[in-house]
Formats: sequence, structure tokens, C-alpha cells
Amino acid sequence: MGLINLTNEQYYEGPDGVWNSLDENYGDYQSITLKDIVNNFIIAYVGEGKIISKIKRTDVAFHAQRGIQELNFDTLPSFKSQEIEIPPALYMILPQDYVNYVKLTWVDESGVERIIYPTDKTSDPLPIAQDDNYEYTFDQNGEIISASSSETWKRFSRNNNDVGSTRATNLEESARHASGGRYGLDPQYAQSNGVFFIDRLQGLIRFSSDMVNRVVTLKYISDGLGADKDMIVHKFAEEAMYKYMAHAILATRANTQEYLVARFKREAAAAKRNAKLRLSNIKLEEITQIMRGKSKQIKH
Repeated sequence: MGLINLTNEQYYEGPDGVWNSLDENYGDYQSITLKDIVNNFIIAYVGEGKIISKIKRTDVAFHAQRGIQELNFDTLPSFKSQEIEIPPALYMILPQDYVNYVKLTWVDESGVERIIYPTDKTSDPLPIAQDDNYEYTFDQNGEIISASSSETWKRFSRNNNDVGSTRATNLEESARHASGGRYGLDPQYAQSNGVFFIDRLQGLIRFSSDMVNRVVTLKYISDGLGADKDMIVHKFAEEAMYKYMAHAILATRANTQEYLVARFKREAAAAKRNAKLRLSNIKLEEITQIMRGKSKQIKH
């Protein structure tokens, strides 16, 4: 029996029978779900005469989720993206399943993405409310009262650069004066695409004032556990998942022979390397095209 149980019409039109109405699961054949991974692992590895004689399904599911999480960080990153227009408040809320950013860009009139660089020259620290004598203030429970926004952020956000202007930001101006000109200027400030920093305390991305009203795209990494629909694994990494789970289970069980743990540790590492190679998606034609631009000696 085949693995595809939909007709072409059902696949292209989806459950509602309407073409491209956003309820279709286009391309889902390239992945396998967490439920199927757990089922397949139990069939292949658990039972009498197998590597694992007995284990609860919940334990298998736990290690499967941990496997997805670990592999998503460096082997099959769960890249996601969001696009918003930057408001006058100059911030973007971090996505609910955000783990780390890959790249931030703003989109010009031609649809070209321009990279926005991070800055380490400012932040948004927790502002402590002080009285007229500069002493800390406390609420009725004895907890320190904090102000609504820090003076550091207020001063940073007052950089009034026009959107689309090619002149430098105030950060760049400061660096220019400090260094006696553009010579020696840090490359992250020698550009007009604006800057940002991650305000982890508030869960926000803060932008320089020249970014207001620009359309910004955030590309970020999730751990693949944010929602049921995210808990999938590319088939190129399926074997790496099974080997990871087997090693993790054996390594945490009492009385497991060390040679067996070592064996699956090696097999898990090898499977992970294979998954990385497969997922790198390197195509000979693309490599050749790049090399043609580097050397006139490579012919068709």
C-alpha cells in the first residue's frame, strides 16, 4: 500500500475543494510527523529481542520532542519569518515561538531585502524610579518601582533621521567624530539601512528612528515545538531522529552496557552528519555557476 492516500484533485484543491484557498498541505510529503516517528520507533526498536525491551510511550514521545528540539537548532533549523511595518514606537514584538534571529531586513520599493545590522551601542535597561533625592521608590509590597521606559531608550529613539535618507544615523555620526572621520569607522555603522537590538527583557526588537514606517522582515529560528503542526521532521533527518532517540533512551537507563551506549552515540553522530549533508541541498549546477563567476577557466 502506498503512502500517498490522496488523489491529485484532493491534493491540489484541499479539504474545501477550492484551489489554493490556504487550507491545503502542499509539500507535506517531504516531512514526517512526531506521531509517526514515535510509532515507527516503537515498531523498530522496542520489543522482545530488540534493543529496548520495554518502555512507556510517553518516554518515547519525550525523547522524540527533545530530538526535534536539538536537531532544529543546528541540523534542520525551523526557519520562520514575519513581516510588519515599523510603528512610530520603533519596536517589533518577538514571535511567540522565537528562539533566535537569523536575519532582519527592510524591503525597498523594488522588493529587495536590505540587511539591518545589530548594534551593541545601546540597550533598554530596567529603569528604576527615583524620588527628588535620587533614592529608590518602592510599592506597598516593598518592591522597587520601575519607570515605563529607560532614559537610554528615549535618547536612542530621538534620533530623527528621515526614512530612506542616505545620511548616516546618529550612531554613525558619533563614531565618525570619535575617530576623526570615516576612516576607521566600524563597518556596522558605515551603512544607511538602520540598526536594531534585541530587548530580551521586554521581548521586543528595537529599531533606530530611521526605520519608522519601513516594511521589515524578521527571519528567525524556532525549536519546532511551538505547535502540533510544527512538530515535523524532514525525511532526510528521519534516521538521525531514530538514532538520537535510541541513544538518549539507552544513555538514561540503568544497567545499560556501555558498549551499547557508545555504539548508538557513534551512530547518532553519523546519522546527524548525513542529515546535514542531505539538507545542505548542494546542487552541482549551482556550484558550477558560482565557480564560473570566479574563474574564466571553467567552461560549459
